[in-house]
Amino acid sequence: MRTQNGARTRTRRVRQNKLAASNRNGKGKVRRRLLAAKVPPRAGVSTPGRINGNRDHAPTELAPSDPQFQAALKSFAAAAQYFQKHKYEKAHELFEKVLGSPARQLAERARVHLVLCERKLGRPAPAPKTADEQYDRGVAELNARHLELAIEHLSKADKSAPDREHVQYALAAAHALQGNTEISLGHLKAAIALRPGNRFQARTDDDFQPLASDPRFKRLVSIGDGKNY
Repeated sequence: MRTQNGARTRTRRVRQNKLAASNRNGKGKVRRRLLAAKVPPRAGVSTPGRINGNRDHAPTELAPSDPQFQAALKSFAAAAQYFQKHKYEKAHELFEKVLGSPARQLAERARVHLVLCERKLGRPAPAPKTADEQYDRGVAELNARHLELAIEHLSKADKSAPDREHVQYALAAAHALQGNTEISLGHLKAAIALRPGNRFQARTDDDFQPLASDPRFKRLVSIGDGKNY
């Protein structure tokens, strides 16, 4: 199943580009939801953290053509390759470099990957304190398919900062994978109300496969106002 202006990434969740795809943890996507870029990406994934505008204290948004963005992208790509080769120490070093860059979309994605690197290296990750940190941790747990932990962190993010569409979307994905259909549909409905673009994203998001045959899900992601399901 994720990291925030409207362009953001789920995430849990967005379709990530080929570079992001190379960072799969073997069990799930590093959404976009995430990490916009995913992140959903409305400017780039899925997605982690969009927030009806800008994430508090988030790095500045850069155009893809900006030299600083290109430099961060190069570092992110190299980090992704190291991660895929299980060279987590080097990957961690490069993801930290991206995290400090002004390329917001990539920095948010790097934040989630840092959690994964720390886990692989056996390092205890710092306890999340803010809503954004809870969201990032939730997305990382979702990507690893640790659904109970994902829901725990995402719920804390939702409680600390309600009505963030990317958090609602990530919760919907986590509950869908866990088989909590009613709860998932409720969060997805809220995510769509906050950002209608989530309707289209959910249609092709693998995390919602458990709901694919549910007529209520089909109505919710079909073109319309999404008020009823």
